[in-house]
This record gives sequence, C-alpha cells and structure tokens, in this order.
Amino acid sequence: MENQIKAAVASFEALIREQLERNEKIKATKEFTDFDNLDKIVIGICGGDGIGPIITKESARVIEFLLEDDVKSGRIEFKYIDGLTIENRVKVMKAIPDDVLEELKQCHVILKGPTTTPQAGDPWPNIESANVAMRKALDLFANVRPVKIPEQGIDWTFFRENTEGAYAVGSKGVNVTDDLAMDFVVTTTEGTERIARLAYEYAKKNHKERVSIINKANVIKTTDGKFLRLCKKIGEEYPEIITDEWYIDITTAKLIDEKRRRDFKVFILPNLYGDIITDEAAEFQGGVGTAGSANLGKRYAMFEAIHGSAPRMIKEGRGDYADPCSMLRATVMLLSHIGKQKEADKLERALDICMLEEKKLVITGRPDGATCAEFGDYVMETVKKISD
Repeated sequence: MENQIKAAVASFEALIREQLERNEKIKATKEFTDFDNLDKIVIGICGGDGIGPIITKESARVIEFLLEDDVKSGRIEFKYIDGLTIENRVKVMKAIPDDVLEELKQCHVILKGPTTTPQAGDPWPNIESANVAMRKALDLFANVRPVKIPEQGIDWTFFRENTEGAYAVGSKGVNVTDDLAMDFVVTTTEGTERIARLAYEYAKKNHKERVSIINKANVIKTTDGKFLRLCKKIGEEYPEIITDEWYIDITTAKLIDEKRRRDFKVFILPNLYGDIITDEAAEFQGGVGTAGSANLGKRYAMFEAIHGSAPRMIKEGRGDYADPCSMLRATVMLLSHIGKQKEADKLERALDICMLEEKKLVITGRPDGATCAEFGDYVMETVKKISD
C-alpha cells in the first residue's frame, strides 16, 4: 500500500505543477479581441457528430443571409472544420486531433455542433470530452447562457466558470487503491476574478440590478470558499448592483418557486453547478433544444447548441428534421459578440416569433414536422419583415 500512496502523491504533485503553469498562462492574456479593428473576422463552422453538421450548416446559412454585405466584401470569412468527429478523435485517441486544433486556432469565433462524449457501455474508448478540451485549449473561461420567458418574469443570464472547478482535471483523478479513488477540484484567483468581473460588467451594461453567487462553501470550504470570497470582493466594485449568495441546493429549489425566481437576474457559478443548473433553467423555456450557449475567452470564443448529437436520429434517417433552434439561439450570441448587435436583435426577435408566437412551422424531429432547412427559411423570411 505504501507504494500505491507514493504513486498517488507523485500524480498529485504533477497535477499541481500543471495547474500552476496553467495559472501563469491565463495571467498573460490581458485584453479581449477588438472585432471593430479587425480587417477580417474568421468564423469557424465545426459540425461535430450526429445532427451537428446539419444544424451548424443551417446556422451558417442564416449568418450569411444576415451579413450578406460583409460576406461579399470578405470581411466575414467562413472556415469549415470537419475533423471533430468521434471517429477522428478515437483514431488518434485525443479529445481534439492536433490538426483540428490548429484549424480552430485560425478562427476568431467558432460555431460548434454537438459532439459525442464516450461513456461506460459505449463502443468508443474513454477519451475526454471535446467540449472540455476545447475550453481548456482555447481558454474559453466563461460559459454564458441566457434564459428568457417574459410572461413568467424570467430573465436570467448564467455565467458559469468553464475551465476550473470539478471539470478542470476531470480525467486525471487517481485510483489510489482498489478501494479508494480521488478526483480534484481546482480554483484559482485569476480564474475566479475574471468570470466574476465579466458577470458584473454584463450586469452593469445591461442594467441588471442583481448578481447571485452560487456555491456550496458551507461544505466545500476551501475551493468554493475561495470562489465565494473573490466574487464578493469583485462585487464591492459595483455598489449599484445587489450581490447575494446562494447554496447550489437551495438555488435549484428557488428556481421553481414562482414568486422567488423572478428576483434572480445574473448568476455566477463554478463549473459543475453551472452545468447542472443551466440545463434545469433551459427547461423553463422549452428544454435544452431551445437554448444556446456562448463560451468566451479573451482571444477566442465558441458558440454551441447545448443538447447532444442525437445519433439515433441519424441512424433512423431523421437527421434532416433536426431542430436548429438551440444553434440559432447561439448564433444570436455570436453576432452580438462580433459587434453585429442589430443583426443579433433581428434574429432573436425572429426566433421569438417563429418559436413562441406564430409557430407557422413546428419542428418535431420527424416527417410530421418541418425540416431543419424549412425552419431556417421560415426564420429568414421572418427577419425580412422586421424593420430596422
């Protein structure tokens, strides 16, 4: 047993050194990309697995429609990246093949379809999630997910820390003995301060009066305690914004409290809690298929649907009936991120009309509903009717 303990300690030491090195790297990047000063914006279209290529292609078609003049002038360039499939990843036994990562790094923003993450019982080897790997490789530290249901008074924006917490070294836990396995949670000062500041800046710019810090610091005292303390310290710089704090378990309860949930506006969450609670929140507006997601870093940004790759739809020949709404919601966020707010607002309004109001076409995932392309046409026709 002593040898097993020594081996586990050696693995932990290597992990500590790796995370200290990562912390120094994230300190080095100071400023966000200024899209107004770029001669050309490269948008990567990365289809992924299953229905991913279908819905990303449709979203790219909508972007091209909305930014027609910029595309024609060459200011917007699309780069199609086809190599992030489960087959390619398994072939090289990497979450992201090296050549694909280099292609991703040639883009400023990426529109990414869902990718398959192997789990127990799957025919695939146990490689790391492509999403988690991409967030680490491109330092996409903020996962931003909005949920809006005006008639219920719900206007939430979640800022989930994306590169630390329980997911930072999720594939590097240690089986100390046959009886003992350990995983690790990572919280850094730099990582926490930057997600907190991004959330508070968003709240300030968008006139959101409350920021809620979600944690479990009463039990996870070291890492969650540090996260809570640093977020509150950043909050002191924004006296016009109310800062409150909630344990993750009671937060999940209060989100279904019809009276209390209206008070929430902006959330800051560690990685694992953010993953769970944003899926719960998406259910209020119709499920994860209706919600988009932004993954923001200072140099790169990635926008994605938050549902899975739906391999069964492809197997059953129903891929053309895939719902593009989550990806189109993500496209709204992409347009806003690159400075195309007018176009983002138009697309968001068109999606509200098509998904919630008119509903002239309905996606069911089967031949009794609209195809992905037909729904894309419906959205673009609706955009044309919206005045500037």
